[in-house]
Amino acid sequence: MSVTDGLRERKKAETRRALSSAALRLAREHGPDGVTIEAIAEAAGVSPRTFFNYFASKDDAIVGVAPAEASELVRDLADQPADAAPLDALRGMCMAAVPRLEESADELWARHQLTQEHPYLAARRTAAFAEVERRLAAEIARRTGRDLDRDPYPMLVVTAASGALKAAVAVWQERGRNEPLADVLDEAFRHVEAGFVVPVALVTGAG
Repeated sequence: MSVTDGLRERKKAETRRALSSAALRLAREHGPDGVTIEAIAEAAGVSPRTFFNYFASKDDAIVGVAPAEASELVRDLADQPADAAPLDALRGMCMAAVPRLEESADELWARHQLTQEHPYLAARRTAAFAEVERRLAAEIARRTGRDLDRDPYPMLVVTAASGALKAAVAVWQERGRNEPLADVLDEAFRHVEAGFVVPVALVTGAG
């Protein structure tokens, strides 16, 4: 990527974040139904036409769903060593996303609360993540020579990794962000790698 291309991509990312932040702020102030695309665009300092270069709908902007963000994860996965085991590659992908997640921690928490209050937003976010997971599974299928539609492995390993990421972020938030997100993510992946064996302390406590 040239310097010019890099600056262009950075500008696009900044505009996308501005639109998403504005949408979230307005939704929290007025409720999702009280927000318009025109208001979001105005708050972000762009035109309504520009809005549609980044988001398909106001709900997508509110929950922070954008094709470019999905592409970042796919690119992070594609950047992992070709000979890496699938779960190791997915762990590397998640670790690469950590700085972005830590930077947007406040908004992630606000979106979580908003989706709890408005289930249809949660459904939209879940559907969007399903699309992302399929793109990641396609990359795992390519790496392993498997058929995405006929073999459960690619989607299974991706959903395990994305579940670890979601759980790590949620626990990190609940713990007050008092430790690096990477440490909590590493903890989550260790559980996945162990086959979800119940930790000894919990087994002992259950008796």
